Amino acid sequence: MKTRPPLAIRPHIDVAMPGTAMVLAAGLGKRMRPLTATRPKPLIEVAGRTLLDRALDRVEAAGIATAVVNAHYFADQIDAAVAGRQGPLAIRTSDERAQLLETGGGVVKALPLIDSDPFFVVNADNLWIDGSTDTLRLLAQRWDAAIMDALLLLVPLARATGYEGRGDFHMDPLGQIAPRGEVRVAPFVYSGIQLISKTLFAGEPAEPFSVWRAWHKALAAGRAFGAVHQGLWFHVGTPASVAETEILLATA
Repeated sequence: MKTRPPLAIRPHIDVAMPGTAMVLAAGLGKRMRPLTATRPKPLIEVAGRTLLDRALDRVEAAGIATAVVNAHYFADQIDAAVAGRQGPLAIRTSDERAQLLETGGGVVKALPLIDSDPFFVVNADNLWIDGSTDTLRLLAQRWDAAIMDALLLLVPLARATGYEGRGDFHMDPLGQIAPRGEVRVAPFVYSGIQLISKTLFAGEPAEPFSVWRAWHKALAAGRAFGAVHQGLWFHVGTPASVAETEILLATA
């Protein structure tokens, strides 16, 4: 039996940050139409800054050396946006012009560009504000390779701004997670931010599939965990949610 919660922050330990974060930016953004009729969803601006830049800003601020951004829909615009950034963050592009590979397949195709294990995966359509600790550093500090293959940042359903679903996961006192399943509502929502091991993608083809396929491997092995986000989180999923998020950001 475990004698301590595995996700407890361990003081006086200098935790090395994973060197790479993948930012998922290839989706079609159908729910965001008409705003996505002429641009990809990650290039929609919220309070004067694109969703993609906001995600890359967080990656850079956490001290991560490299970001991998995948591109499919209006890929040339994604390429131009990435090329126009200034700063120390090195950015590589995973080209999905030929075929949209979804979240799991997109990661598999990008693996040759990802230098660290584990590595972060961040959805470009979510926006977050850190709590008292940098969110990505918090995940790195709570990572325990002895027991984990996936560590998902979760948001309590009651604090999931802009989210309209029924929750994604349950979580026990030790941080181990289980999917909602047949239960009507689950108390935690996946934030679109995770730290994950390459082990879960071993042998997978670069074909369209959801990252849930990788999570199911971790869940079946008891190696999927969650950490609760301490700050604010916004799901920017529709045109109306852009203005709503801007109002909330102005008062945060």
